[in-house]
Amino acid sequence: MRPDDQLTDADRRHLSRCVELAREAVETGNRPFGSVLVGADGTVLKEDHNRTGSGDPTAHPELALARWAALNLSREARAAATIYTSGEHCPMCAAAHGWCGIGRAVFATSTPQLVAWLAEFGAPALPYKPITLRELLPDLEVVGPFGEFTDEIKALHERVHRH
Repeated sequence: MRPDDQLTDADRRHLSRCVELAREAVETGNRPFGSVLVGADGTVLKEDHNRTGSGDPTAHPELALARWAALNLSREARAAATIYTSGEHCPMCAAAHGWCGIGRAVFATSTPQLVAWLAEFGAPALPYKPITLRELLPDLEVVGPFGEFTDEIKALHERVHRH
């Protein structure tokens, strides 16, 4: 875990927006994940939240942003971009991130944290082997998790998963 004092102001701002998007996801009947795609100059290019409540279990924001980047950005712009997200990418989203060549990922909370929370809440386990972004994309610059976001994101997951 990277110490919170190494979190840049820009990272904190974008991760805070991801948490807002995760809250919006929960309020609209979805799982609590939000993501922001940021260009090399710090410009927010696209943002989204989880939309799995629609019935599409693949409607993850990281996947949507990777698809958007592939269709709308040059290879160079993708390599210089960052996806910020409230929770570490699942393997599906990580693979899309890698295939699209997005240069960096920053997440607020980790896959191991999510696995522990689901068990604590009595929720079903993830439907895949929990693999971290660093394991799946070892050459990608990966930053996170950050403790300052843990309580709020855990509370959002608890709202959705507590039995």
